[in-house]
Amino acid sequence: MKALREAGATVVDAFGELPAAVVEILKRMKGQSLMSEADKNAVWNSAVTRIEPNRVAVRGYDIAELMGRVSFGTSVYLILTSELPSPAIGRLMDAILVASIDHGATPPSALAARTVASTGASLSASVAAGIMSINRHHGGAIEDCARHLKRIADRATRESISMDEAASRTLAEMRETGERMPGFGHRYHTKDPRTARLFELAREAGVDGMHMKAARAVEKSFADAKKALPINVDGAIGAILADLGMNPAAFNGIFMIARTPGLVAHVIEEQTREKPMRRIDPVNHGYDGPPARSLTTNEHE
Repeated sequence: MKALREAGATVVDAFGELPAAVVEILKRMKGQSLMSEADKNAVWNSAVTRIEPNRVAVRGYDIAELMGRVSFGTSVYLILTSELPSPAIGRLMDAILVASIDHGATPPSALAARTVASTGASLSASVAAGIMSINRHHGGAIEDCARHLKRIADRATRESISMDEAASRTLAEMRETGERMPGFGHRYHTKDPRTARLFELAREAGVDGMHMKAARAVEKSFADAKKALPINVDGAIGAILADLGMNPAAFNGIFMIARTPGLVAHVIEEQTREKPMRRIDPVNHGYDGPPARSLTTNEHE
């Protein structure tokens, strides 16, 4: 209260003093509205960004103040949730975006972007083609996995059973209907190298809610059934974002945000290295970029 008063705020000592304090403030304002003329005359409103002459405010924060002070992952979290995350969660968001930045030329989004680029299309059109291919079966496992994990966690609570039992029962029902559990297994990796790192950062950020617990239960159920289906990066991201309380409707969008730089790189490479209208082999291609390199603290921190 002392700090608020020193900052110029009106502070009352009891709830009953609020009406008089409000009247006094209104007198000082001399009838002026707290809303700008533009806001009063607006046909519709947005709570995302306010644009005024010489000022841009994202969720209320001056963008010039954010620049150089918060990371891109932190900014993505802010614009999607309306709140700034803790430094640890901001770091976790950065890791999620880095984890999905690219996965080679074989995913449908990269092949679509390169195919369109080979026709002579613009960068924007080619990248858009890649983005449009991100759907239920490519990138969509993040959202689908989160929803299935919630279903398992809710079942454990509803039926008063362990998370392991809820996972086993749910997976058994899914097998009977021919439904596949999204976010587990990978066509290339038997142990996705990105998953362990994301869970490590999540633990450091204090994130380990019902979705991550359900994910571990599903992984255990597969292992008990002698099926090698560990959680993949999509499943890990879905569990973590859900435990952060983010809206699952944004999960596919977060994957699109992360993958866009990779698509830009593929399109530019296609436009500058390859012949137009070539037949793109989705599998039989090599790598001739920089050799394996190690990230050192002295170089980047």
